[in-house]
Amino acid sequence: MVQALVEINDNTNRVLNIVKAKFGLNDKGAAIEFVVSEYIDFENEPELKPEFILKIKEIKKQKSIKVTNFAKRYGLRS
Repeated sequence: MVQALVEINDNTNRVLNIVKAKFGLNDKGAAIEFVVSEYIDFENEPELKPEFILKIKEIKKQKSIKVTNFAKRYGLRS
């Protein structure tokens, strides 16, 4: 494990304390690891996951419906 001495501003410190308390973490290092892992999960949105790609390919194979007037077709007021 790498140890690092970091300087953070007051707002970041408050956020880390909230994350630490909310998720029952032992220290701010664990809070930082949690936030970073959540960011990684957030950045790996479905478009990168193989299951999502397969799902989209299946949807592309489905027959589509051509709609010339969306409001009229679905009873919406113009």
